[in-house]
Amino acid sequence: MRELVRTNDAVLVSAIQALLDAAQIPYMLLDQNMSVLEGSIGILPRRLLVADDHVGQARRLLEEAGLGHELRPDGR
Repeated sequence: MRELVRTNDAVLVSAIQALLDAAQIPYMLLDQNMSVLEGSIGILPRRLLVADDHVGQARRLLEEAGLGHELRPDGR
């Protein structure tokens, strides 16, 4: 698994999830429930991960959607 995006923006996370779902790219969202512990003030970022064999496709999808600036550096 590789980290695709790390953000505090819940709307952005939802948009990216919708894009990945529509493209049938499996992903894992980490730290989503940490907002309960922090009181929902948004200081702890959520991390979206995709499997290694879907990273290229997912990165292209986000770039084509105009979200390339949100991508984590690709540490291949």
